[in-house]
Amino acid sequence: MISYNDLARKAVLSKPVYNPGKPIEMVAMECGLDPATILKMASNENPLGSSPLGMEAARNAMEGVFLYPENSSYFFRERLAGIRGVNPDQLVIGHGSSEIIHLLCAAFVEPGIDVVMGEHAFIAYKLATLLHEGNCVEAPLIDFRHDLKAMRDVVTPQTRLIFLPSPNNPTGTSNSESEIVEFVRSLPDYVVFCLDEAYAEYIDQPPDLRPLIAEGRKVICTRTFSKIYGLAGLRIGYGYGHPDLVDLLNRVRPAFNVNSLALAAALGALEDDLFLEKSKTCNEAGLAQLTDGFDRLGLEYVPSTGNFILVRFENSDKVYAYLHDKGIIVRPLKGYALPEHLRITVGTEDQNRSLLNALAEYFGN
Repeated sequence: MISYNDLARKAVLSKPVYNPGKPIEMVAMECGLDPATILKMASNENPLGSSPLGMEAARNAMEGVFLYPENSSYFFRERLAGIRGVNPDQLVIGHGSSEIIHLLCAAFVEPGIDVVMGEHAFIAYKLATLLHEGNCVEAPLIDFRHDLKAMRDVVTPQTRLIFLPSPNNPTGTSNSESEIVEFVRSLPDYVVFCLDEAYAEYIDQPPDLRPLIAEGRKVICTRTFSKIYGLAGLRIGYGYGHPDLVDLLNRVRPAFNVNSLALAAALGALEDDLFLEKSKTCNEAGLAQLTDGFDRLGLEYVPSTGNFILVRFENSDKVYAYLHDKGIIVRPLKGYALPEHLRITVGTEDQNRSLLNALAEYFGN
């Protein structure tokens, strides 16, 4: 009998499976713990929860869920364009910013095409490239930071896409605006450059590539509502670039890819400056609290500009298992070729203290 695998595309069979952080309910079941006591510090979610204005807007939109969402996200794009300082036709809306990554690969990647990324960059770039049968070209990082010269050196006539996250998940490192601009200006005209800005709101002055887009450079930037806005479960993000590029992405974008509750919540969250500022302040304090604690424990970590920290352990598997059994979920990184490291999301003051106390117990301090 012919199996499903016999019928499937080879790219599907060889594609790795994305393994997210464990859900709270699963860890509670495995450890016999109350879900309310579990600390999830694995997926870079906002420890303060969701934007109150966003959630209020989502609740108000509930009565209309019998209708299809507005497919062009017209009202959302109009408001977002005003805030981001672009035109509405420069915006493509996705089921999270990760969908924009897949749309880029759907539009530009096929067998024989190269996609350049960092060796320890967000794994979604690799997964999307492999699904569309492209070649992943991974440039080495220096001190866990993207080396733009190394990335430029691997560009060939077969290169069509370059992904650069800043801050980078999972290392937390960033590249400056000046070096990114210089890098983009050095690229040949047949390369599309994507700056992944998923964590941009945690930076005081994130890189602004809108002038490059206005010049006609082949640039797209992506952002998400999953991180600082706290809308990860609703899955909504966006990309902004030249209208011609956005038009291409809309051609491969599935109809009704973003649901009406997500659109309403994101529209409300855009007005929630108070929650944004509170979340940023909480993260800054949390980063300082965690790094101070790691210093006291003698742990090696990578200074972060995001809402998470990459920490090295001599036996990361044992540390992960110990924290897991105590109901603290962190992220192992074997899939990122970082088997000695764990990624830890910045939590509230109490959550950070619980994590540090658990680590102190593990090391016998």
